[in-house]
Amino acid sequence: MGRPRAFDEDVAVRAAVDLFGSRAYDGVSVDDLVAHLGVHRNSLYKTFGSKRGLYMAALRRHLADDVRPLVDTLATAPDAATALRLITSADLGLLLLAVAERAPADEEVAAEVTAALDAVDRAIADALGIPAPLAAALTATALGLLLRGSSDNVGTTLSQRLDLLV
Repeated sequence: MGRPRAFDEDVAVRAAVDLFGSRAYDGVSVDDLVAHLGVHRNSLYKTFGSKRGLYMAALRRHLADDVRPLVDTLATAPDAATALRLITSADLGLLLLAVAERAPADEEVAAEVTAALDAVDRAIADALGIPAPLAAALTATALGLLLRGSSDNVGTTLSQRLDLLV
């Protein structure tokens, strides 16, 4: 009989979300994970199989804990300004990094992030009663604002102009 696990897997995965979300997959070494998560290298490999295995667990956790609640809230957004504010105030670091860094090279990551972004687009389209392509443009704009680190004033001004269009 093996020894019981000396770490909380949920806590470790959430810590990995934070680390990968701030430094990206390629910016995080196994040594970084061991130090940040406070787990032994062997425990990390035994539990997750590899750095990528932990990354996938972290990405799925981020999508479930951070993106899914955003989608649910977006489904009740009364206008484009609210939708933009919701997206630009959400913690979407790992999603954005996954889209830019891992999705082009990893089909499994690409499928996960595509499904998440499609859900965001559908929630916006349904809530605002707008065509799917316009909802996708609104999502892309909001994510672009996040990537650029733009202030809330930019998002508010843009959303006011978008409200005139819809």
